Amino acid sequence: MTVPSVREAAGDKRSRRRGAELERALLQATLDELADGGYTRLTIDRVAQRAGTNKTAIYRRWPNRAALALAAYHEFVRRPAALPDTGELRSDVLLLLRGAVARMGSSTGGEILRGVMSEIHAHPELRRHLHEEFAQEPNLMMTILGRAVARGEARPEALRPRVASVPVVMLRQEYLLGQAAEITDETLIEIVDQVFLPMVRL
Repeated sequence: MTVPSVREAAGDKRSRRRGAELERALLQATLDELADGGYTRLTIDRVAQRAGTNKTAIYRRWPNRAALALAAYHEFVRRPAALPDTGELRSDVLLLLRGAVARMGSSTGGEILRGVMSEIHAHPELRRHLHEEFAQEPNLMMTILGRAVARGEARPEALRPRVASVPVVMLRQEYLLGQAAEITDETLIEIVDQVFLPMVRL
């Protein structure tokens, strides 16, 4: 009886992957490709080769490299933000923004988000997916602002989604359109002290 080589055995094992196991392998291969060559060199061919599968397995799940990269971000890079609760509105908002900066500023996370944004004109359906990725912090902001209203720190009339989302929207714009290499803590303090708090305080 012929004993398969280690490489043949590994290849056979990879070929049998299905469902969630295969998807996770594809997303991990995507992250590895991004780490090695960046978003500009990311291709479906390279991901399929690294994952030891064919392009069809990828295209059945994601229509293009931007959707694939965003799925990899969702699976491995994004982490649910903890809800700050320091007892003070200013501190809570700053902590939330600092956590968002840390996630968006990670080398892989930043590479993916900027790359995907650059392809929105070609793939308009990505707008919905990006909105889902960015929706978490505004939802948390409503809770933070609601607590501030209950403590008497903010006006009840300010407890509206559009008002609560202002710090996160401004941070997103700084990140996507700003020329600075990174978003400084001074920028976050300006967003909170000069824009958000004057809007919501009594």
